[in-house]
Amino acid sequence: MAEIIPMPTKRPTRAPRALEPLWRDALGEQLRRVRHERGERLADTADRAGVSPQYLSEIERGLKEPSSEMIAAVAGALEVTLIDLTAAVVDELRARTADRSAVGCQTGLALVA
Repeated sequence: MAEIIPMPTKRPTRAPRALEPLWRDALGEQLRRVRHERGERLADTADRAGVSPQYLSEIERGLKEPSSEMIAAVAGALEVTLIDLTAAVVDELRARTADRSAVGCQTGLALVA
C-alpha cells in the first residue's frame, strides 16, 4: 500500500523587495513643485493646459498616468520645456534611488560592525 505524504502548503517567503519609485509619482511631484514655485492655483494651471482641475490634481498626486500630450499641455501651461521637466523627474528618481541605496549600505555596515 502507498504512503500518503502531505505537500507543503506554504511557499518559501522572500524578503520584500523595496519598490521602485514610479515615474508618475515623480512627475506629479515635479509638476506640483513648479506650479507652487510660480505661485499658481491648480485651477489656473489646469485652465491654461485645457484639463480639469480634478485631473491635474490626480496627475500631481500620482494617481493618473497622463499621456505625452497631457504632459506637454501641462508643461506648456507652466512654461517649462519637456526636456527640463523630464530632466528634473530623472534627477528626482535618481535621488530617491541613491537615498534608498545609501540606507541599505548604512544598515549593512551597522550589522557588520
